[in-house]
Amino acid sequence: MQGVLTRMARAQHTPLHELTPSQAREAYEKGADVLEVPKAQLVRVEDMRFTSRDGAEITLRLYAPSHEKLPVLLFFHGGGFVIGSIQTHDILCRELSRLSGAAVISVDYRLAPEHPFPAAQSDAWDALLWLREKAESLGLDVQRIAVGGDSAGGTLAAVCAHLARDAGLPLALQLLIYPGTKGYEMSPSRQQYATGYVLGEEHIRYFFDSTLRSEYDGDWRFSPLNAENFEGLAPLFLALAECDPLHDEGLEYADALRVAGVTVDLEIYRGVTHEFIKMGRILPEARQFHQDAAQALKQAFTH
Repeated sequence: MQGVLTRMARAQHTPLHELTPSQAREAYEKGADVLEVPKAQLVRVEDMRFTSRDGAEITLRLYAPSHEKLPVLLFFHGGGFVIGSIQTHDILCRELSRLSGAAVISVDYRLAPEHPFPAAQSDAWDALLWLREKAESLGLDVQRIAVGGDSAGGTLAAVCAHLARDAGLPLALQLLIYPGTKGYEMSPSRQQYATGYVLGEEHIRYFFDSTLRSEYDGDWRFSPLNAENFEGLAPLFLALAECDPLHDEGLEYADALRVAGVTVDLEIYRGVTHEFIKMGRILPEARQFHQDAAQALKQAFTH
């Protein structure tokens, strides 16, 4: 991990927060696969679209290792609600599908600042409702659906878990990878890992300032820790990186769910930073995460 950080510093790329959103997206796309594991070949990889509540066309990509009727993980990519895409998380989604034996559907939700909060949250929930409606026709098991995502995508998955509970839509699992759960509020890990650990405080503020149109009011859909009630949520598998500004708010989220009686499986990957899950070519911790997440999905889908 230290080697990665050293090489990143030596490369002297313009920091994302100094770029326009479109430039930041392009830079992130370019580097997305550099440290990834080899791209798994799957039996089914299909792009499809649906129309969101306000008429936006949202693209999704379905991954499946067979044509059998499979359980499915609805996945939301990270990128601070500003960058990232189906493409930047393509290899990760292939790996989760390959190792778990489940289908994965990756959602290309709309990004800020062109589509500020709560557009991504609305798209995420609309995607889950769409999946529930279309699962059978896609050859998927509507009774076994999980939600998941990394970073901002983890925030979206957490929001979907709350909305699904309130709508009486059962979920098998919420698979959250270093999710943002607290908004602007600082924590010890936000201070400790503010610079030099892939995701910096300047990045976080850039993403938040790009996403929120008006004065931040603590809306729980942006900061899931502000939700009123955590009881009855789907079981949680939570993966955190030790050297990550979002580490502490992830722990707080796990505690909030535990106190509310939700089953929580927490894994902390030592010595690694934000984004480590996409560095499987050089980090054994990334490959371990892939195995752990796949196992969590397998267990959730067999219950």
